[in-house]
Amino acid sequence: MGSRKKQMAEAIKAEKKQVAFAKLNNCPTSPRKMRLVADLVRGEKADRALQILRFSPKEASRRLEKLLLSAIANWQAKNEDADIEEAKLYVKEIRVDGGAMLKRLRPAPQGRAHRIRKRSNHVTIVVDALNKTQS
Repeated sequence: MGSRKKQMAEAIKAEKKQVAFAKLNNCPTSPRKMRLVADLVRGEKADRALQILRFSPKEASRRLEKLLLSAIANWQAKNEDADIEEAKLYVKEIRVDGGAMLKRLRPAPQGRAHRIRKRSNHVTIVVDALNKTQS
């Protein structure tokens, strides 16, 4: 490996050390309902995002709260020497993608059948620490 390539790899590795993520796959909620809650916390500081999720009446907020706590724990595992309060964690990115669909049939009038699609989603939360230059 060349010296310039090695320096770039080390720089990228140091940059990724500040970033932690958590994924939730096949959550049995429709992506549209999950995105409503995800939009509330996108870009917020981690402690404020936790408060928003804790007091939100939506069912999807409970799952996102648990996922955010997992992402914070992952960040803490990566940065054992750093303090969470000093790091000023924030939700850098939150993505809600469609998952597998369960297809069911519901009886309809006159011998027909209607298809019911039970949707699920995949959620990815990326938590990052604010640098001194970003604050």
